[in-house]
Amino acid sequence: MDAANGTDVNGPKRHRETHLEYCSGSNALVIRLQMLHVEPIVGGTYSTEVEAWWTVPVGRMCVPARRKMILGERPVLMARIGRQSQNTAHDHDLSIKGQNNVRATCWRNSSFKPLFSSVCDMSPSRSILLVGEGNFSFSSSVCKLDSESGSNITATCLQHHEEALRHDGAAANIQTIKDSGGSVLFEVDCTKLGECAFLKGRVFDLVVFNFPHCGRKSGVKKNRELLKNFFLSCVEVLAEDGEVHVSLCNGQGGTPADQPKREWHNSWQVSAMAAEAHLILSAVRQFESDNLPSYKSTGYRSQDKGFHVGKALLHVFSRSAPFTPVQIVQMEEVVEGETVHYNIPAELSDYVSRGFLSSDSIHPVKLVQDFLLEGLGEHWPVSMKRDPFPHLMSAKQLQTCCHDLDNLQYYWIHLLQKELTSQAQEDDAVRSNMKATSPPTKTDRVRSKGTESLQPVCCHDFNLEVEGGLYLLRPSLLPQLEELLMNKDISGNAEPQEEIDQSSEVEGSKAGEACDGCNGSSSLLFGISGVVFRSVPISLWALPAFHEILLTGVFPLENEPVKLIGHELEALLSPYGVSIVTEEKSLHLVAQPMGLIGKVFASNTADDNNHVTVSASLNLDLLAVLLFSLPDWRLLWSHDPRFLKQFSLRPPPGTSFQPFSLYPESFSFDISFWTGPAWEEKMFHAIVREASCGTVEQVKLIDTFSHPDLSQTSYCYRLIYHSHTHALSHTQALTFHKELEVLLSSRMQVTVR
Repeated sequence: MDAANGTDVNGPKRHRETHLEYCSGSNALVIRLQMLHVEPIVGGTYSTEVEAWWTVPVGRMCVPARRKMILGERPVLMARIGRQSQNTAHDHDLSIKGQNNVRATCWRNSSFKPLFSSVCDMSPSRSILLVGEGNFSFSSSVCKLDSESGSNITATCLQHHEEALRHDGAAANIQTIKDSGGSVLFEVDCTKLGECAFLKGRVFDLVVFNFPHCGRKSGVKKNRELLKNFFLSCVEVLAEDGEVHVSLCNGQGGTPADQPKREWHNSWQVSAMAAEAHLILSAVRQFESDNLPSYKSTGYRSQDKGFHVGKALLHVFSRSAPFTPVQIVQMEEVVEGETVHYNIPAELSDYVSRGFLSSDSIHPVKLVQDFLLEGLGEHWPVSMKRDPFPHLMSAKQLQTCCHDLDNLQYYWIHLLQKELTSQAQEDDAVRSNMKATSPPTKTDRVRSKGTESLQPVCCHDFNLEVEGGLYLLRPSLLPQLEELLMNKDISGNAEPQEEIDQSSEVEGSKAGEACDGCNGSSSLLFGISGVVFRSVPISLWALPAFHEILLTGVFPLENEPVKLIGHELEALLSPYGVSIVTEEKSLHLVAQPMGLIGKVFASNTADDNNHVTVSASLNLDLLAVLLFSLPDWRLLWSHDPRFLKQFSLRPPPGTSFQPFSLYPESFSFDISFWTGPAWEEKMFHAIVREASCGTVEQVKLIDTFSHPDLSQTSYCYRLIYHSHTHALSHTQALTFHKELEVLLSSRMQVTVR
């Protein structure tokens, strides 16, 4: 079996969809193949139908390209993957063979070699814009290396024609660019690209700015402003999937890649300036001037002198996904046999109907669930019920279990009320809507099903012991699992196979047999998984919504099943930093820095007193953060396709996630206000989440003051804005903060100071 793609080299022809990813490092060819048809040929070579993405270095740029290649069309692609020896982990080589035997081969960890010129017929035309050129030696070098690729190169400079020709070698370089089919433009201000008549209506796949500088002894503030204005300008001519490359001397960028790193206030803050144009820093690599023999930097302090490029860095930027606006999500579900309508709280609108746990999902939450079920399935048959359950449940359902949950963390929901046609009914509806912050009565919930429009009613703070008729978003799956087991009589004589989705991968051959006597020693595990909701204060590891997997089974008391299941979970998860802590009659699974990620507990004793029902509840989101080394749990909810792309090959746990947004900056803002004697901090955190689109990662109360005469209290909170999923600039964070002030004033009647 070939370890590279799981195909038997000497086996029969296969027709299957699989993936292969090959990366030879930043200095050589990078190729990604999606194999649709794999056919082994003599010598371990595969003839394939593929879709390919590759990146070829051109000087210090990496020019991305993509093309679908189907066997029989031109060019034919042949890939050979060398076997991995026991002594080296990087001995793969890969060959690309085009028509007329044009071939390029690269080896992992090899030194840079200009490969692009020999595979010109395999690269589609690319449009490249170079700004801020001095003597045009860089553009000329690119044209020489890229002469046969068909790329369209446009080189520009700020100076007028006569001044540009004063640079040593400029005339020859300009002629080289023109002879290669490129264009040269003069008097082009890189901060006003949209105003250039020649560039109007054009978009570029790549925009390059090497060693930007305001000239002479300009300070860091002026150069930051130059960078910001350049980024804002270049996005006007940048293709949607294009890149921006900015080369800076060591230390100027202000990122951890700079060694030594300058203090933030003394750097050009390149990632923060790019964020102003909704660009994220995707990669940082060494500026390799040695690969461009004819390149000579110039323009240092407005002189014909070169920059110090010895440890210079190339910063690669790409567009950020837009922020997802808060939406009103209206739900219709059946709760206890009654069809109900309600609105999801605004701050949770992006956490519903995402389908992360669907059968065909490649989301890391699903990969973690599959990993757990496979591991536990080696010891017990596991039957998973797909989640058809409503997000809403009644307080009565919750009272039967979940006694250890904090009711201050519940998201209480009022149902939507229907407008009625008669005047008397309209009056009733008005009175009902005036009680928007009061609990709904049974009459409210079963009001006439006449017409037509729905009015939202919602509240945040109820007393569970008093308000027994309320609804809430499910904080746990336990009530629904217990209801499922009770209705299907899983522990009795009924046969549950009709409604329980049984997965052959985790159950094995004993699944059907175990169902007939699952309250005996067979110890069949039943489970469900889905999103649950907790109204928790904002902090680094406080998740308002997460995916819970809940497994339960009946075990003999003599086997100490709580310890038994805890031991198996610890064996699966301890390599990733999870440990077991004993808490009274349960076991807690904990990890740093997030804390509690799950627990194993005994629910009740079975009917014969010799067996006990044991359940295990795990937070799949936090486990995904651990198992794939995610820097932030909010990445799991990202809409950016670059996130899921890393999981398209279904990597095993332990595979580290590679951030697509490097070194995002955080911004701190304080907010203070006067409020009355009744202060609802729970609602405050909900409004912060809504106003900031989830970008606030920490909220800290730093000061309070109660006025002795006015019966008012002043609160001062510090908010930290930070995002690993979007380009969050200072301007955008300030916009969110201003929106927070507006919402607090209108909804909580506070007086912002």
